[in-house]
Amino acid sequence: MEASQISLFFIELGVMLIGLAGLTRLANRMGFSTIPLYLLAGLAFGNGGILPLEFSEEFVSIGAEIGVVLLLFMLGLEYTGKELSANLRKGLPAGIVDLLLNFPIGLIVGLLLGWSLTEAFLLGGVTYISSSSVISKILAELGWKDNKETPVVVSILVLEDLAMAIYLPVVAVLLLGQGLSSAIGSILIALLTVGAILFAALHAGKLLGRFISSPSDEVILFSSFGLVLLVAGIAQELQISAAIGAFLVGIALPKPIVERVHKMLDPLKDLFAAIFFLFFGLEVNPASLPPVLLPAAGLGLFTMLTKFLAALWATRRAGVERICGLRAGALLMVHGEFSIVIAGLGITAGLNPQLGALAAAYMLFLVVLGPIMAKVIETFGTRTAASAD
Repeated sequence: MEASQISLFFIELGVMLIGLAGLTRLANRMGFSTIPLYLLAGLAFGNGGILPLEFSEEFVSIGAEIGVVLLLFMLGLEYTGKELSANLRKGLPAGIVDLLLNFPIGLIVGLLLGWSLTEAFLLGGVTYISSSSVISKILAELGWKDNKETPVVVSILVLEDLAMAIYLPVVAVLLLGQGLSSAIGSILIALLTVGAILFAALHAGKLLGRFISSPSDEVILFSSFGLVLLVAGIAQELQISAAIGAFLVGIALPKPIVERVHKMLDPLKDLFAAIFFLFFGLEVNPASLPPVLLPAAGLGLFTMLTKFLAALWATRRAGVERICGLRAGALLMVHGEFSIVIAGLGITAGLNPQLGALAAAYMLFLVVLGPIMAKVIETFGTRTAASAD
């Protein structure tokens, strides 16, 4: 790399980090989620934006990949093998209802828009998957972690994230445009690999812990990061998705190691998320947004309805009050990282550019509306409880 390229890289990185700091200050003062601001910043400063910056294409591409790999690794750290087993046993019916109510929405809308079956299949994934990272942040901000509905929400989120481990390999094969026999072979290889990693997460955590464990934090950091990159690279080579590989590594790490990795990486978690959403925004041309704003809003309102129905059914089955179901619905309607990962795959593969634009507008709509709905429901619940007393 030439000296001029190195200086450009440092300047771009510095401008990006200073800009993220300013957006975070603004979001904290407003008491609002930072994610919509990061996405809007990417739209504003990318190609076709209000004030486009000359970010190199390589910088944007590598930055986005690193951001999503690290973000999904940190997300995987939130789950343990025992939690996966428990949620698979207890939450499967609610997870199936959630899938049946929300995946067909995007699939049908994509077909009605005249898109190909592959593009509609990607949109189905966008409408199905809620945002574990944003929802966990809302739970902390509102003090809802100990609420009765929280285990139900977490159970559904775990099953959604696991479903992505099956869904994304299928998407990767579809995007390659292989013949039927080749596609089936590739999907089987991908699913066997995912199954092997999940088996390791459920049954080989102690062995993995002995491999990574050390009195030195540096050894743990280098070993875990090296493992993430190794598995992500292998997963990408097998058309599984590097992001899913990183997510599964996070799940596989045993709890004692997770606690130490969290301690080292938690301050950087928000940076990983910021980089991911910012760089996705840089890849979407704002000029493609106006034609999809109406479909995005309609799709968002329909998703809000179906997520509320899924949440009410699941919380009723769990035997908790209706207000708990409403709070769960407000949380589950929030979409984020996986929706953008799915749309990003479509953009990279050169599919309909409206897919990325629609996903960005849809996610922005729900990531803003979800927290507002949650606060409204919380206020309503507090007033109802006070009047009952």
